[in-house]
Amino acid sequence: MARKKSPTLTEAELRLMDVLWARGDGTVSDVAAALGDPPLAYNTVLTTLRILEKKGYVKHRAVGRAFVYSPKVGRDEARSSVIDYVVSRFFDNSPRALMLKLLDTEPLAERDVDRMRALLQQKTDGGKG
Repeated sequence: MARKKSPTLTEAELRLMDVLWARGDGTVSDVAAALGDPPLAYNTVLTTLRILEKKGYVKHRAVGRAFVYSPKVGRDEARSSVIDYVVSRFFDNSPRALMLKLLDTEPLAERDVDRMRALLQQKTDGGKG
């Protein structure tokens, strides 16, 4: 049985997931070749893919003698999982506290402010409009 999905990814795990999200699937060699700089050794990629599978992020199927790995979790689901983790761990389960902290620390372009106003309007109208 697969281990419960960890909410966070290491840098190496995220690099491999980025490759799989872009490609859709790949063998260990495919993923290693697509990584670019800095390169990772075949055995490192293999070990990391196995860890990702245990964490519930990828799955594999046998094609001949090779395993082909593919994402089990989409990029948006991974992002949501990380945000949920950060909110629960550092913001006392308050998305509002996280939002206010982000707004307090980041300068905003006018188009971002307009987009936020539209989203807030949707929330206060209950999705009407």
